[in-house]
Amino acid sequence: MNQASDQMPAQKPWPGFVVVEGPIGVGKTTLARRLADSFGSNLLLEGADENPFLEKFYENPRTAALPTQLHFLMQRSRQLKQLKQDDMFNPVRVADFLIQKDRLFAELTLDADELDLYEQVYESLTFDVQRPDLVVYLQAPVEVLLERIQQRGIKHEKWIEAAYLERLCEAYISFFYQYSDAPLLIVNATDIDFAHNEDDYNLLLEQVTESRSGRHYFNPAALQGEMI
Repeated sequence: MNQASDQMPAQKPWPGFVVVEGPIGVGKTTLARRLADSFGSNLLLEGADENPFLEKFYENPRTAALPTQLHFLMQRSRQLKQLKQDDMFNPVRVADFLIQKDRLFAELTLDADELDLYEQVYESLTFDVQRPDLVVYLQAPVEVLLERIQQRGIKHEKWIEAAYLERLCEAYISFFYQYSDAPLLIVNATDIDFAHNEDDYNLLLEQVTESRSGRHYFNPAALQGEMI
């Protein structure tokens, strides 16, 4: 199969605001960067490296969970409000975070009193944030996520345990099972390489440009198997 260009065909329309989501290590930031390049669009990244509490959280979740969550929440809400202001100048945007997923992490890591405080701040900061036009949800098993996390070698991620990832993946599945705020493309990212394999990437790019409403499921590995 010949390698295809990264650039999206000009004749195809695309969603205005695309969000890539999924658990730690699944490849959401890599895919978001590639989509932004293909669309020639603005890119919003969640900036985990800018959170001064994150390494402390992975070392000792109990003591650092609340400031970690509040920092992410305030950071992401500021980004989305700026996006709304810039909307008329940049009609296409790609992000590697969905603001609603903040609550998913909060429910996993905060005790009841902390969660109550978090919810009050969440409601005040997110009541008017822009909804995406398409959400791409990447899935992969815990063992695959752990392998990718180890390969990329980010310092604070060395503390991540399989049990935590298991709970996180289950929370994501539950969240997106009920999600209906935007069209949803669910992608099996277990055996594909969006970063280096042009066939894998372009198969997904086609799905992104064609998903306009409802819920869709995409397994690139199975599709490539049919083409062999």
